[in-house]
Amino acid sequence: MSILKLPQLAWYGNKVLELPLANGWQVEMGYMAGYDRPALTSEQIKAAVTQNLIGSPPIRELARGKKEVVIIFDDMTRVTRAAEIVPFVLEELAKAGISDDSIRFIAALGCHGAMNRFDFAKKLGEEVIARFPVYNHNPFANCTYVGMTNTFGTKVYVNEEVMRCDLKIAIGSVVPHPRSGFGGGGKIILPGVTSFETTEHNHRMFFKIAQEQGPSVIGMGVFDPNPARIDMEEAAALAGLDVLINCLVNMWGETVAIFAGALKPTYAAAVKAAKAHYLTPRLKDKDIVIANTFAKANEAWIGLPTAYTAVKPEGGDIVLIGNAPEGQVTHYLLGPFGETIWGPLRRERKIPEKVNRLIVYTEYPDLAGRAWFGSTDRTMFLHRWDDVLEVLAQAHGKEAKVAVFPNAEIQYCQ
Repeated sequence: MSILKLPQLAWYGNKVLELPLANGWQVEMGYMAGYDRPALTSEQIKAAVTQNLIGSPPIRELARGKKEVVIIFDDMTRVTRAAEIVPFVLEELAKAGISDDSIRFIAALGCHGAMNRFDFAKKLGEEVIARFPVYNHNPFANCTYVGMTNTFGTKVYVNEEVMRCDLKIAIGSVVPHPRSGFGGGGKIILPGVTSFETTEHNHRMFFKIAQEQGPSVIGMGVFDPNPARIDMEEAAALAGLDVLINCLVNMWGETVAIFAGALKPTYAAAVKAAKAHYLTPRLKDKDIVIANTFAKANEAWIGLPTAYTAVKPEGGDIVLIGNAPEGQVTHYLLGPFGETIWGPLRRERKIPEKVNRLIVYTEYPDLAGRAWFGSTDRTMFLHRWDDVLEVLAQAHGKEAKVAVFPNAEIQYCQ
């Protein structure tokens, strides 16, 4: 048998998952363009954060005379290695005379579940959480009204602690996103640190547009006409975000590029690079599609749209790999909270007719998490790879055409 090697466990030391495949299968790898791009060195990260910011003076100049500073960072559903970036931001603040007791960190959870100390240490490093207070965003209370967006008429309520600060710095990553086109940018504010009601209105509006106008306007890798993205940027501007630091990642979640500066031009530059970096050849007419998730294994369903495009019209099987020891993300807006209880914007996941079976493979069984993948007799949940191979062999024999997407949830095809 041939052995498939895939990235796994992004927050557990980066592991290699080795999976045997039948020798007779014709396997085609669907890599994103920048999958093997080398990681930035510490010196390169420092230069990106401290020199030649886009549309902005250096952080040390922006910080002079400021009294309170907040550093906003994304949560465990993003693979951003913030711990590599934060020390250089802190150096810039120190040069401006900002004392440690004037700095705090806030996790941009959106409507996701709260992080714990272990998560904070993974994201920021032990030294940072020993020196500075680190808080979760609470979308259900203590949010301050800052204005209304033009695009959706979203009333924007932002975390009160964020708004108490006169210097706001945000650190996140840019990867393709099924609604806003790409993550990063204004998403660190909306939904990152906005109220539940603000986020619900924004999401309800873009769900409506997606249903009416389709993926050419709102969808994976769609940036320029995307009203969801524009609404989020408008919210971030209302909140007064001063510095945006966005990075691109490779197949292993390593930081390969950093863009820092003012919100709009920095995000535009990051997305311009991201469009080429994450672009994946469109694979077609496959009997089996293996869609691995790594950067967002705790939001594994995001890998399905990329996989669907490669299944042959006559029908084939998809194997979605979602190895998340912590399980699928808690999502107060979209997720399950009982056998019949969901967040207010639940969306039923429909499997295309051409998909004979969706096999969700995880080594970490999670019965409640199954709800994210749709309730249909065509969905299977398996926890041993031998069982997956047996099912596939019975359906396709030894001569199947197979596509493999190593990072399906952050890849997009045009």
